[in-house]
Amino acid sequence: MMLHYTVGMTVAGKSDHVTVEAEDALIAALRVKHDNPKATITYVRKRNARGDRRHPTPRADKRPH
Repeated sequence: MMLHYTVGMTVAGKSDHVTVEAEDALIAALRVKHDNPKATITYVRKRNARGDRRHPTPRADKRPH
C-alpha cells in the first residue's frame, strides 16, 4: 500500500520539504536523497491530510531540479 510522506530537508543552508509517495518512511527519504544528493534529510512524516490541503506541499516528481 502506497502512502504519502512529507520529507523535510536542508540544501545549501535552506530548509525545504516535498511530498513523496512511498511504501514507508525510509523509502521516501531515500528517494529524496537520490534526487538531491547534497540534501540533509531532517524529518519524514506521514502527510497531514487536513493541514497539507490547506498548505500544499510540492510533490517530489513534479518539482524542478
